[in-house]
Amino acid sequence: MHSIFISDLHLAPERPQILDVFFRFVIDPAMRAEALYILGDLFETWIGDDDLDDGFNATVTDALSRLTGGGTRLYLMHGNRDLLLGQAFAVRCGAQLIADPLVVDLYGARTLLMHGDTLCSDDIEYQKFRAHVHDPNVQRAFLAQPLLDRRRQVQGLRSESEQSKQRKSEEIMDVTTATVEVALRNHGYPRLIHGHTHRPGRHVHVVDGRPCERWVLPDWYTRCGYLRCDAEGCTAIAL
Repeated sequence: MHSIFISDLHLAPERPQILDVFFRFVIDPAMRAEALYILGDLFETWIGDDDLDDGFNATVTDALSRLTGGGTRLYLMHGNRDLLLGQAFAVRCGAQLIADPLVVDLYGARTLLMHGDTLCSDDIEYQKFRAHVHDPNVQRAFLAQPLLDRRRQVQGLRSESEQSKQRKSEEIMDVTTATVEVALRNHGYPRLIHGHTHRPGRHVHVVDGRPCERWVLPDWYTRCGYLRCDAEGCTAIAL
């Protein structure tokens, strides 16, 4: 019995090679897992569930539907790129939307799941933007617009985001250690699994004298992979 964790695939039509890896991953090893957790940014962008029938989006949801139809449970957390994924998407692919953060009992190990962007608290510019786009009124106003207008706006935001990253240091876009430690303390010193930073690896934080393991999931731009967890612990696996 084991579960696997992925995040930051950023699936998009302009990255067909990543989509091919995703399709192979869904067939194996995901089909052999008890559960698959996607901890945000499955898609590069998601402009609303009324875009489900777009050809590219449909191929992804169909693949996930086959996975859940085969018996693998699917849990989906929002990321910063696909925060508008909704219940219609979840129903179409047989997924359960989960909160960020979420604590689960993972084969006897208390485990905190997060996308990871809230841990990057030193990036004040990003945190202000995040608060804005998570405002329900902002989301309703965006979703009320025609699909074409939404798509154009998101393309503009992507361009602005890339320019903003060029102006920031690598350190400011990584997690803030103090914020990580607060999260671990507030949730009872669990193991932590998250994505977002695109800096995969295993870390150990000693919080109030208690060692806490932190796993960062890989992005799929250049280092496709997943985390496999069972009763013995977790192992990072490259694809």
